[in-house]
Amino acid sequence: MSDPALNHDDAAPGVPSAGWWSRRVKDPLVALLKQGSTPEALANTLAWTGVCSVFPFFGFTTGLNIAVGHALKLNHALMQSVNWLLSPLQLIMILVYVRMGETLWRSHESQFSVAGMLSSVKELSVMEFLKTFGWAGVHAFSAWALTAPVLFGVILSVSRPAISKLARARHVKV
Repeated sequence: MSDPALNHDDAAPGVPSAGWWSRRVKDPLVALLKQGSTPEALANTLAWTGVCSVFPFFGFTTGLNIAVGHALKLNHALMQSVNWLLSPLQLIMILVYVRMGETLWRSHESQFSVAGMLSSVKELSVMEFLKTFGWAGVHAFSAWALTAPVLFGVILSVSRPAISKLARARHVKV
C-alpha cells in the first residue's frame, strides 16, 4: 500500500511529499506555460513581484504590483498570488530594511519595532504617525531602493533556469 504522504513523481522513496509545493507553485506555473507564457516572462514576473512585494510600507505592495505589472505587461494573477504568499516576508523585511537604512544613514539605533508601528497605526493621527515613524520610513525605503536591483537579479537568475527546467520536465513547448 502506498503512502499518500509521498509524492512518487518528485521525491525519492521515504522523502516527504512536495504536494503543497506542486499544487501551489509547480502546477500553476506549468498551466501558465501551457497557455503560452514563456519561462523568461514568468521569471521576469516573479522577479518584479519579489521586489515589489517586500516594499517596506504596509498597504502599498498590491498597488505597486498592479502598476508595475500594467507598465511591463506582466501576469497580474501570478503577481498578486506571489504578493500574497510573500506578505509574511514583507513584515520581516520591514525591520531588516529599517536597520539597514539606519546603518546607511549612520543613525543611532531607534526603538523601532514592527509591532509598535502596527499598534501605533490605530492610536496615532496621520501626522503623529509620520512624526514618530518618518525617519524609519526613510531608512527602510533607502535600504529597499539599494537592494531592489540585487534582489531582482537574484530572483531572475534563480527562477529562469528553474522554470525552463520545469517546462522541459513537463514536456511543455516553449
